[in-house]
Amino acid sequence: MHDLVIRGGTLVDGTGRPAFSGDLAVDGDRIAAVGGKVGPGRREVDASGLLVSPGWVDIHTHYDGQAMWDPELAPSSWHGATTVMFGNCGVGFAPVRPKDRECLIDLMEGVEDIPGIVLAEGLKWNWETFPEYLDALEQVPRTIDVAAQMPHHPLRVYVMGERAVRRELATSDDIEAMHLLTEEAMRAGAFGFTTSRTESHRTTTGDLVPARNAAPEELLGIGKALGKVGTGAFGMLNDFEDEAAEFTWMRKQAHESGRPVWFLLTDRNSDPGRWRRLMGEVRQAQDEGAAVMAQVCGRAVGVILGLMTSLSPFTPKPTFAEIAKLPTAERMLRLRDPAVRRAILDEPISEKLLSILPPLQRVLATEWSRIFLLSDPPDYEPEPDCSIAALAARDGKAPAEYAYDYLVDGDGDRLLYFPVTNYASGDHEPIREMLTDKHTLLGLGDGGAHVGVICDASLPTFMLTHWVRDRKRGERLPLEMIVKRQTSATADFFGLHDRGRLEVGKRADINLIDYAALRLHIPKLAYDLPAGGKRLVQRVDGYVMTIVAGTPIFERGHATGAMPGKLVRSTRL
Repeated sequence: MHDLVIRGGTLVDGTGRPAFSGDLAVDGDRIAAVGGKVGPGRREVDASGLLVSPGWVDIHTHYDGQAMWDPELAPSSWHGATTVMFGNCGVGFAPVRPKDRECLIDLMEGVEDIPGIVLAEGLKWNWETFPEYLDALEQVPRTIDVAAQMPHHPLRVYVMGERAVRRELATSDDIEAMHLLTEEAMRAGAFGFTTSRTESHRTTTGDLVPARNAAPEELLGIGKALGKVGTGAFGMLNDFEDEAAEFTWMRKQAHESGRPVWFLLTDRNSDPGRWRRLMGEVRQAQDEGAAVMAQVCGRAVGVILGLMTSLSPFTPKPTFAEIAKLPTAERMLRLRDPAVRRAILDEPISEKLLSILPPLQRVLATEWSRIFLLSDPPDYEPEPDCSIAALAARDGKAPAEYAYDYLVDGDGDRLLYFPVTNYASGDHEPIREMLTDKHTLLGLGDGGAHVGVICDASLPTFMLTHWVRDRKRGERLPLEMIVKRQTSATADFFGLHDRGRLEVGKRADINLIDYAALRLHIPKLAYDLPAGGKRLVQRVDGYVMTIVAGTPIFERGHATGAMPGKLVRSTRL
């Protein structure tokens, strides 16, 4: 008798082959039988009319801190993710000397918009080295599996101290030390190394991150550690100011280390042709035998704006900035005052306020043709003629007035949506092309990061609803392809070969989905982080059951209380 039998579902097995009907049996934490009729189970689940898929393997999250205090790792776990990987974008919390803990908190707050007070309250700092960080992760009970990568910025600060913060060039001794520590991390179970080479990543005081201008010699020296151990991938966010020069060292990295190199790629409004040029470089590298890949997002990377979120179109207005310090009820009362409304709308943007806000804030306060109402369920591919500018023109209002009146007419929960990247052409066609390119990976959901302005951990669900079932403005994509993209494709790239497929002997990480009922809800603010910190979360309907290692962790949206998740180490697969 099997421990669990799932009967009569439509199995989409994660390999890309056509869906098929049948049963699936689980013994312990492994899949025991797939397809056809199987014997009885101690528990049987009727999956008639349901999709049965592997659990999602989400390779781009920032739960580096949250994984230390939150066993559920929501909202990713709500959306069917059964394995999440963090340590992305070169930020994280190990290795670290006690004197540099505040520095790493500042880096994470500046780069990933996770409040410093939350991290200071939530982190116990019972580690110094990266292997000790993994050991600390291993001690936390959890619902889903976690995996980690070695981040460059903490590594550089650990080795170089203040010289790293001043972005000085690393010496040969520095590079050797970083190489050895990365080798140590890989042997302890890290799944790779990440860095960031972008102007957009800054500390809370506006300084560039420590590894922003690291020389190719430093990056190549660190990358050799991956080659020595024979595992892991080398990843980054890169501005590509000199595209040819950057791809030269990236190809060299892939050739010399024998390990894959990946970078984040989106369609930029300021340079719509950029993504095609960079994909051309990827194909050339692949033709030369260099394993270079682009990690892409399945929808626009969008900022969520409201009266209670971290950013608003009115944030750089002095009157609004003062009122934004008030509790919700008092804030809404003041904002509904006609005199306050007039003052905010009439006063100019404060250059002083702008100087301490992200560069994006100027765009958020002025480009109303790129800002949309966020509906329920959310529309992440809005029509251009539904922008605030277009709606205001039809109402005979100024865009700022239209947005203000819409937001204050609610209870503080109304939201606006600004697609920052992957919306340069006004639709998702470039994303479709990226998704269907064999040299790309699906990622960039950013679960756990940008908690007050972004809520993209719902990306796995969106891939099914938007791209397979609901898309109206262009070609849809096959269900089997989308499931493969976020199961076996992501798992295989990072060497997680024990999961990502519904196959006998594979880990029993499984989703049962009522496909017709699958529905995203509008994001909501929750105040459930340490120190009462706020974050955006997004609920979903349609996940009938999510199973980790053979154990149901959610049934019809409710947590079962089971904690079968663990830390996954690359060297122990």
